Amino acid sequence: MGQGNTSPTYIVVPEGSVTTPKGFKAGGLHCGLKKTTRHDLGAIVCEVPAAAAGVYTTNVFQAAPIQVTRESIGAGGKLRAVIVNSGNANACTGKQGDADAYEMRSAFAEAIGVPAEQVAVASTGVIGELLKMDRVRGGIAELPARLAASYEAADDFCQAILTTDLVKKEVCVSVTVDGKVVHIAGASKGSGMIHPNMATMLGFVTTDAEIGSEALQTLLRQVTDVTFNMITVDGDTSTNDMLVAMASGFAGNEELHAGHPDYAAFADGLRYVCEVLAKAIARDGEGATKLVEVQVRGAESNDAAQAIAKTVIGSSLVKSAVFGADANWGRIIAAVGRAGVPVNPETVDIALGDIVTLTQSRPIAFDEEAALVYLKGDTVVIHVDLHMGEGVATAWGCDLTYDYVRINAAYRT
Repeated sequence: MGQGNTSPTYIVVPEGSVTTPKGFKAGGLHCGLKKTTRHDLGAIVCEVPAAAAGVYTTNVFQAAPIQVTRESIGAGGKLRAVIVNSGNANACTGKQGDADAYEMRSAFAEAIGVPAEQVAVASTGVIGELLKMDRVRGGIAELPARLAASYEAADDFCQAILTTDLVKKEVCVSVTVDGKVVHIAGASKGSGMIHPNMATMLGFVTTDAEIGSEALQTLLRQVTDVTFNMITVDGDTSTNDMLVAMASGFAGNEELHAGHPDYAAFADGLRYVCEVLAKAIARDGEGATKLVEVQVRGAESNDAAQAIAKTVIGSSLVKSAVFGADANWGRIIAAVGRAGVPVNPETVDIALGDIVTLTQSRPIAFDEEAALVYLKGDTVVIHVDLHMGEGVATAWGCDLTYDYVRINAAYRT
């Protein structure tokens, strides 16, 4: 599961979706939770009880669907479905919110004929407002007829989970396990209230690999640490968001585990799927005009490198400088120095793309015009080398723009 793998074991599947892995259907529709006519209710359903795993927000205030999904996955590590609504977070809604989340679970379970404890629930949107359950009930009644194992149905699901997102986010790869083709696919939403501390978005992964729930849970946590936990948009951690993975086992491989000869290939494919989705969230940050990537090397440990990368990518001053195309490396080194991990103040190198601005903590004359042109691009890569050890990490984020304030100043209205 190494970063920067030059010989990937996965193959990207063009036009792949969460319904590409065998055994899965998806769908979405508009039930009336959003003020617009955009889809706001969706589901993914597996033909059999799928091995399941989940990772959840670290926010102390956790929305009602988090409790329901934890309970469902914890009941036996199996899921038949996940139902998702957008337009309302069902967070900080008290006992009624809990009851509504459980009703969503039981109503959809009944609609598709599966046990309630094998259904997960996710919600996203405005905090502190009760769900319009009459509309949710109506949508759930219609949803089973919309489920299909097609790209169009998967697209409906992707649209149903969006809030302030400008684009849908999906990816699919194939890997070879025991000589058989295994697919891994993912869909996610996320644009604001994104900060590294899983799980600050909604993410859904499907695979037809044969893998146990325990192994899938371990792998999902490991992958999350180097993908979704390495993005930030605005420094805020949501009350709602989660990453859920489901494995149907329909590929027919021998069960994957850490000792399986193709385990590393599967792990690399899962990491790629999650990294693509994480980067798509960062690129689609509210009001963002560019993706920012921070690559740190030479730290005392990977953990130290992660701390530095996340501090730099989360700096409002760095993000503002990138938006303004200002090659202000001083903001970068200031962020490096406040990351809370060991740094030798005499040995830091910084570069913006190929433009070196600092060597051994000393300024280097560089072409300001070339830096301006580079920073005006849609992707900016910041390199930091500490020259202290072997620790490496990469984090992703976006610039901080006027539009971010405009969008969030009127989020409820």
